[in-house]
Amino acid sequence: MVLYNESIIEEVKSSNDIVDVISQYITLKRMGRNYFGLCPFHKEKSPSFSVSPDKQIFNCFGCKVGGNVIHFISKIENVDFKESMNILADRAGITLPDKDNQYDNKAQLLKEKVYAINKIVSEFYHQSLYKEDAKIAQEYVKKRKFSNNMLKSFTIGFAKGSNNLYEMLINKGYTEEEILESSLVKKTERGQFIDSFRERLMFPIQDVRDRVIGFGGRVLDDSLPKYINSPENIVYSKGRNLYGLNVAKKGNTDTLIIVEGYMDAISLYQRGITNVVASLGTALTEAQGRLLRKYAKKIVIAYDADGAGQTATLRGLEILKNMGSDVRVLELEEAKDPDEYVIKFGYGKFNLLIEKAISLVEFKIKMIKKELDLDNTNDKIKFLNEIAKILSEIKNTMELEIYIDKISKEYKISKEAIFAETNKLRFGNNISQKTLEKPIKVKINTNSTTNNPRENLIIQLLLDENINQNVYERIKTEVSPEDFNNPIAANVLYKLYENIEKGKTNLVNIIDQLEEEEAINYLSGVMAHEIEVENWEKGVSDILITISRDKLLQRKNEILENLTSNITKEENASLEQELSEVICKLAKK
Repeated sequence: MVLYNESIIEEVKSSNDIVDVISQYITLKRMGRNYFGLCPFHKEKSPSFSVSPDKQIFNCFGCKVGGNVIHFISKIENVDFKESMNILADRAGITLPDKDNQYDNKAQLLKEKVYAINKIVSEFYHQSLYKEDAKIAQEYVKKRKFSNNMLKSFTIGFAKGSNNLYEMLINKGYTEEEILESSLVKKTERGQFIDSFRERLMFPIQDVRDRVIGFGGRVLDDSLPKYINSPENIVYSKGRNLYGLNVAKKGNTDTLIIVEGYMDAISLYQRGITNVVASLGTALTEAQGRLLRKYAKKIVIAYDADGAGQTATLRGLEILKNMGSDVRVLELEEAKDPDEYVIKFGYGKFNLLIEKAISLVEFKIKMIKKELDLDNTNDKIKFLNEIAKILSEIKNTMELEIYIDKISKEYKISKEAIFAETNKLRFGNNISQKTLEKPIKVKINTNSTTNNPRENLIIQLLLDENINQNVYERIKTEVSPEDFNNPIAANVLYKLYENIEKGKTNLVNIIDQLEEEEAINYLSGVMAHEIEVENWEKGVSDILITISRDKLLQRKNEILENLTSNITKEENASLEQELSEVICKLAKK
């Protein structure tokens, strides 16, 4: 019996970061992109328990147990699925349905109503932008050179000065409670209902599932405040979302650029830079960091060049770096923000700036240098001490040497001096400057969860979000669940095909559809192994040829066995003909 729909389960999971949850039970240490610790489900001396913040799964390479955050709580607390959901919902402050039908729950029903109200109002604002009495807004978007395609992509609209939302929504059947919960209408002490946004250009804020969760409004003159935004409510949490991510994630890119505000994002988008999102407030949160990490391999922070922007950049860099992201900083010159820069210098020069974006270490060092005069002896000594603190946090020996070599050349400080001060902080005064820390190595059993790695690879290929439709169609045509020797893998493959055909894109969530513990452990084990495919067409061709060859060899052996048994002459002749065809096919593989 299904207790909760997909949206409820996803909300509970997304509100409970698996690293945070598991860290409450065992000690985890980051090693590369993942975290490792001693498995709580079997005795071991060296860590084989892996937690992936990217995929939000855990897997033990020793005892093979695995799953998502709900499965972990179920196993560690020895409770069923429903109780696991209750524990995690309580932890995140989420109210779960109290009956089998989730829509019997008032809080959930209210959320659905607010989503619907937001959608209606966003369309209402958008249509208002094109009407005759919206000249001031039309002039503004014309001045900013916003194309009609861009206006539609972000559903940009106009909130007029009148207070007419309440009546419109009442006439559509929504209650006073539902309308007020949306934060789009306020009730005065006198009992009047007034629009929250008036005479403003409107920017609907959508989550990654394209649901309208809130709004931002900009004035069209010099009055203050320049921007007002929806307050946090039943559907909107600014620290858990990113403006424009629903649009940017549809592009074919490994890089996301994060800017401070709506206008920065839209200005870049308007000029052909579509892989851009905006933080809803300058301080990047861990939840936003996880979103960025999920959708991009490289993240470029392009905050404003002022003091507040630079401080926010540093906070964001630390968060993303701690999550294992490849994070860079855009160095803005001759402009106060990305919007101004791209208007001044255009698409090409901005992209060159993106390519030259610097690392966290380089950004920190440049921030220190701004406050010091390196021609002054005392300042130069202070500079050396400060950069040594930054460098001492680098664990990778090769990375450390590269930075020290670069800093030495750029700031004219000997490598020996930098090594000496850095290693004092890394190892203490008794360690030679030549001593270098060896990278931590974890012995992990890389054997497949089952004895058929090719079947696992097919599952991995289909789970990868970079796979295109042509590659998928080829796999589906040439590999059926019946071809798999492992029945658990066959069931997972069937569910993958079923989900893809239904148009579902977040395929890692099929782990929620699995009920048998063996299947959950199997899939988490497959997901725990990283694959990198540079050429999808060739990679898939190679694996499909190998699978086809294996099937032909199996058929050949079956025919040979039959030929040695007591069969009729007609059957023998037929088998010999088939064997000949099989051998010809094998020769071509």
